Amino acid sequence: MRETFRTAFIIAKREFAAYFATPLAAVFLTIFVAATGAFAFYIGGFFQRGQANLDSFFAYHPWLYLLLVPAVAMRLWAEERKSGTIELLMTLPVTPAETILGKFFAAWAFIALALVLTFPMWITVNVLGNPDNGIILTSYIGSFLVAGAFLAIGAFISALTKNQVIAFILSATVCFLLLTSGMELVQNTLRTWAPRIVADAVASMSFLTHYEQITRGVIGLGSLIFFVSLIAFALFANAIAVSQKKSA
Repeated sequence: MRETFRTAFIIAKREFAAYFATPLAAVFLTIFVAATGAFAFYIGGFFQRGQANLDSFFAYHPWLYLLLVPAVAMRLWAEERKSGTIELLMTLPVTPAETILGKFFAAWAFIALALVLTFPMWITVNVLGNPDNGIILTSYIGSFLVAGAFLAIGAFISALTKNQVIAFILSATVCFLLLTSGMELVQNTLRTWAPRIVADAVASMSFLTHYEQITRGVIGLGSLIFFVSLIAFALFANAIAVSQKKSA
């Protein structure tokens, strides 16, 4: 197990560095920081509310991730399949698990960097007032977990197709369904034809419900298990998809 993570770490470092081989990384980071700032300070009405907190800042993170995270995830495997390098990758003395973990952690670290670049907003609200920094910290953790879950789903879907556009659309669609499954509109529609137990099961899969609980300053064990289990399951499915490609 230790050797697996050591090899995955080496792959992750190489993959992370590869993000900055082109200007796309700078473009992504710029868009993310600019978009989060715009949503928080303008659309979210930060100045109008007159409260020194980042509630409006974190409220829009899952919706931004619907577009930005699939854009990162779509290239993880679809590009390898399209270029044919996945066959070469499978001949290297590394296991599929090591490669999958390496690629995933590199992409997750890249998104973490995007979050780190928003820390000046945290500093700003502390200059303007006296916010609850514990809630801000847990909100960052919640945002990071949502991004990781979206990324794991996107990586799995990317392994199923050679087309990055298809991988992007499917990933965004699946993540949207999981994000909104607990919303009242969805639940009311579902309860018109499905048993209540089914509707409750679907609601329990809502990213938004778990995320909003964390942004209130409570990292519940249930929410933590939900995100970690979902990431693990998606990576396991990713491993199956890649292994089938290797045996084909």
